[in-house]
This record gives sequence, structure tokens and C-alpha cells, in this order.
Amino acid sequence: MRKLKIMEHISLDGVIQVANGPDDSDFPYGDWTAPYRSPAGLEKVLAMYGETFDLVIGRRTYDLWSGFWPKAPKSPMADRLNVATKYVVTHRPESLAWGPVEGIGPDLVESVRGIKAKDGPDLILAGSSTLTSALLEHGLADEVVLLVNPVLLGKGKRLFAEGTPPRALALESSHTTPTGIVVNIFKAAGPLQNLR
Repeated sequence: MRKLKIMEHISLDGVIQVANGPDDSDFPYGDWTAPYRSPAGLEKVLAMYGETFDLVIGRRTYDLWSGFWPKAPKSPMADRLNVATKYVVTHRPESLAWGPVEGIGPDLVESVRGIKAKDGPDLILAGSSTLTSALLEHGLADEVVLLVNPVLLGKGKRLFAEGTPPRALALESSHTTPTGIVVNIFKAAGPLQNLR
């Protein structure tokens, strides 16, 4: 069984949004993660992604990434993303050009269960609060990796918004990059234990 990791850069107040295009015109902070990037941090991120992996991503993330990564200068991250199979949640699979790629149909939960059951590398989900909530709710995420940047943004799309299902997570490790990003790795630990 393949493992599925949710990996997100996040602000202290839970924002994952970065401005990447015209749809983000009301988000004033651009790519607020850029000042905190470092070679040492990149090495940690590459190690967390692994040498090989496949992606589960939403259509918006796919469209943003497909406009950048295929043309990006050669690098370990570009090379790994470009060869990864992208499983894309979309209603328009015929328009997916950045491959290898497969469209995920309307039943996200059963589709991801099927993908996890196939042989292959581990799966990474990034860039979608909607998919994150659904996969956590149905117990399909094995690990949550939060790269917590030392900023407060006050507005923007949050990873865990209203409606996120209650779940228990167990902290597996925590370390800090030279620029102050705290990398927290959590394992899924099942339903929330209520002590009422």
C-alpha cells in the first residue's frame, strides 16, 4: 500500500495561499515563503519528498505548476516533479498536457483508495485545502508535513478551514531550518479522542 503525505508551507495563522496569478489579485502578499527559503531548507524538503513520488493535486494547483515546472531550469525538484505521475482532480481530463498524468473522476475517495492500492512510489498532496480535508476525513492521509513559516498573514486561504473534520495526529518529529521554518511531521492517529 502506498503512503499519502500532505505537505504544505503554512503561516503561523494557517494560511497556505500564495499569489500566483490573476485569480489571486485580492491576496496582497505574493510568494511570502520566498524570504525563508535556503539551500539547507531545500535539502530537507527534497528529503521529505523522496527520490521518487507521485502527486495527488487539484486542478488549480496542476494548472499553476504545469505553467512553471516543465520550463523550469534543471534541478532535483524540477526533475522529480516532471517525472512524477500527476493524479489530478478535474472535470476536464482531456485538457491535461503535463504528464505523466491521469485524471481523477468525481469519486475522489474511491479514486485515491485505488491509487494507494496500486504498486508505485508514495503520494504527495500539496496546494489544496479542499482535498486535504476530504482525505483526512476518510482516513486516506498517512502523514501531514507542515512547514510553518514565521509569519502572520491575517488573510488568505487556510489549510484547515471551517468544516475540517476532527482527527488526531501524532507528532513524529520537529526540526527548524536556518531561516526559522519549523518542520513538523505528524502521523495520522485516527479519530479525535474526546475526553468529556
